[in-house]
Amino acid sequence: MRVLNYLECGSLLARSGISTAAAQQRTALSRIADAAFAVDLEVVTDPWRDPRCAFRGGAATWPIVDYDLAHCNAVGPGSIAVARHAIRTGRPLVLHAHVTRADFRDSFRGSNAISRPLGRYLRWFYSQADLVCCPSRATKRHLENESVDAPIEPITNGVDVASLKGYERLREPYRSRYGIDGDDPVVFAVGNVFERKGVSTFCRLARQLPYEFVWFGPYDRGPLASQAIRKWTQEPPDNVTFTGWIDDKRGAFGAGDVFCFPTRVENQGIAVLEAMACGKPVVIRDIPVFEEFYTDGKDCLKCTTDAEFRNAIERLAADPGLRRRLGRNARETAAEHDLETVGERLLELYRQVSVRSVDD
Repeated sequence: MRVLNYLECGSLLARSGISTAAAQQRTALSRIADAAFAVDLEVVTDPWRDPRCAFRGGAATWPIVDYDLAHCNAVGPGSIAVARHAIRTGRPLVLHAHVTRADFRDSFRGSNAISRPLGRYLRWFYSQADLVCCPSRATKRHLENESVDAPIEPITNGVDVASLKGYERLREPYRSRYGIDGDDPVVFAVGNVFERKGVSTFCRLARQLPYEFVWFGPYDRGPLASQAIRKWTQEPPDNVTFTGWIDDKRGAFGAGDVFCFPTRVENQGIAVLEAMACGKPVVIRDIPVFEEFYTDGKDCLKCTTDAEFRNAIERLAADPGLRRRLGRNARETAAEHDLETVGERLLELYRQVSVRSVDD
């Protein structure tokens, strides 16, 4: 089976969770193909034989590489072109719903106004697929509520544990780089700084607590930055550091001690799994998507209000044993999302959709 696993505008999305998820799919598939049982599987990532021809129109002239199944991870014009080619040539089409109307809101200035027409577009786009993959059952329910007319299957984004190896060695270099000192636990988050990710909650908590708070990840400094992002990144509380983009995510997981992720909307949250894979105690918001993956008091602490977040962080700061226990259990949870499991599940879905396509 030759799979076209496509992420258009990869360079523009390089700092996004979508890029991480697509990269992990490819790694997972390569590990399956290279395994001892030698699955007959080849993955190509670039659909265009000649990029200049991508917009000439007409399926006969589209210079798309040969493939047996197309799997698109984005929703732009390149993905539309690949989807149309797959449909016109009778090849199975898998579309991955990394983007929904709900998780687009509160991302940047004007995103809420755009979210409604985006929702209509995504309904049309995803409904073309022979199969829609999504990161969670919660996302599946959202897509069904948005009337997406295609079979939908949840599959974890997974976590690439190998990509985190050696994070401990980066603890002191990254703490030194960002002026982090002292013996108290460092509260941290990783990922793009968006209001929907809970940046306001993060900063309000910092104002109420004596610990260092560090958010490792890029934020918009231009005209698209939301009012909340401008407010917090330009005049953060004295104990809050926004690092901007970092070259090595392992440095974030090495430097931080308590992972605090008060996001309000998530399709899964790869950073949570990465923190867990590093054995960090995790404090997250009690939202539906996390119900299917994590258990309060076992591998994380779940909170709803600012007061609950504050109490959870204070408990963890005062109790090293609790931090160790939650971190140990978190590693076990992350292990359930290893990339070998992702690869096996992807291959199973590819085979199912290929059989359905032949039957049709």
